[in-house]
Amino acid sequence: MKAMILAAGRGERLRPLTDTLPKPLVAVAGKPLIEYHIERLAAAGFSDIVINCAWLADILQQRLGDGSRFGVTLHFSVEREALETGGGIKQALPLLGNEPFLVINGDIFIERLPTLPLQLAADSLAHLWLVPNPEHHPEGDFALQAGKVSNAGSDKFTFSGIGIYHPALFADCPQSRFALGPVLRDAMTQGRVSGEIFTPYWCDVGTIERLAQAEAFVTHHSISQ
Repeated sequence: MKAMILAAGRGERLRPLTDTLPKPLVAVAGKPLIEYHIERLAAAGFSDIVINCAWLADILQQRLGDGSRFGVTLHFSVEREALETGGGIKQALPLLGNEPFLVINGDIFIERLPTLPLQLAADSLAHLWLVPNPEHHPEGDFALQAGKVSNAGSDKFTFSGIGIYHPALFADCPQSRFALGPVLRDAMTQGRVSGEIFTPYWCDVGTIERLAQAEAFVTHHSISQ
């Protein structure tokens, strides 16, 4: 299985840090956020990792290189303009192949990866990891019922930004800018999205305040990878 890290966002809420630095290179306790992901993916046995980039893409590529220092091969999908999550994945499909692949948001910090590998069911197009709703997103995104993710239901959880997707999920999508949410919701109406709750520490590092929270967690728990 290949993996993709989403790293094309501008990071407006992390300014001024992101005025001169791609958001995934913002440091958490001295280490760029994206390097935690790369190291964990390498430790889990991933050898090919695709990274999409747009804002300050050259800086990101120069910092990470070809991946050899992490023991992996990095492939960059450079976007002339940010294509949003869905469009970014669609553009990167030629680098990801014909089998299901793991995608992780480059702007989250997690204590560890979910238990992998996971094989999609025969009729499934995606598997999502959901987290308990954080303070900044109390309403959640999706419900989880009998292992299936649904847009309906009152007891909703927040999408973690971690998922496994089958390339067929994007078969009818355009080669242009589009969001992932509507694509997933369409698949949910067909009962083709499975999911589970992710309970280890998770933080959406979208603001200076939440960056400080992630740093405090790393420092307190002496996390290096």
